[in-house]
Amino acid sequence: MRIIFMGTPEFAVPSLEILVQNHLNVVAVVTSPDHYGGRGGKVLLESAVKKSAAKLGIPVLQPTNLKSESFLAELKSFHADVQIVVAFRMLPEVVWNMPRLGTFNLHGSLLPKYRGAAPINHAIIQGEKVTGVTSFKLQHTIDTGDIMLQEEIPIELNETAGELHDKMMFVGANVILRTVQQLQQGNVTFYPQKEGAATLAPKIFHHTCKIDFHQPVLTVHNFVRGLSPYPGAWCVIDGKEIKLLKADIILEPDSHSEGFIKSEDKKSLLIKCQDGYLKVLELKPEGKKTMKTSDFLNGYQIQHDEAV
Repeated sequence: MRIIFMGTPEFAVPSLEILVQNHLNVVAVVTSPDHYGGRGGKVLLESAVKKSAAKLGIPVLQPTNLKSESFLAELKSFHADVQIVVAFRMLPEVVWNMPRLGTFNLHGSLLPKYRGAAPINHAIIQGEKVTGVTSFKLQHTIDTGDIMLQEEIPIELNETAGELHDKMMFVGANVILRTVQQLQQGNVTFYPQKEGAATLAPKIFHHTCKIDFHQPVLTVHNFVRGLSPYPGAWCVIDGKEIKLLKADIILEPDSHSEGFIKSEDKKSLLIKCQDGYLKVLELKPEGKKTMKTSDFLNGYQIQHDEAV
């Protein structure tokens, strides 16, 4: 069976590598074009998937336009039986409908829950204790295709989106391997998604990452860890934006208003929420690197006792 693999970031690399390690025939890789970035924007950056494909000796396609005749002709020339998509762009029908077996995507949730661009973040923000990965066959509407395989992943109480991401990419790789093996064997069962159970996980923007301390402390805690390390939940202290990246919960209701800051010993930073305090363990001040709260307080004197 001839496989074309489509993906870009580090999250997709284990899925590509596990297919090759198990002697499955990946005939080409499609990934994003190189772009300039780094210090001064002068470094040419290649995707993690491109680097992996180069090491594995697999041809790489980097289209800027997925509908261009030249790309479609090149893609068709590989005569793929199936396409596997892990963390790539939205595909036009002319691409996902090209292989005889279709195109299969890995999604970072237990579909139909958390359809959309940010399933890992939203699952944690909503306080889920379990999430997972799903392989499904692409169709017209995004993240709605028939399900092939799913595997659950527990979410720990203080786990961040970044930590769950790193765990999920290896669980997902094994699901992709099983998906391809079952397709190769012709041993496939599809399960239609239940529309009534669908929830959304839309793209996250900077303005939606601002912390609202007028909520229960558990809700604020989930919000912080669901956006850590990127893009980062933020608040304003002394007129400067600060991202809170790791925290803990102290259920200690008192008469202080939400947003009140307690920092008496130069080692702890507590911010009042509706029913307790968020104890900040790690943060990133505007224009500075990520640091422990104690290191931040050693070099900074908080002027105003309120975070907004």
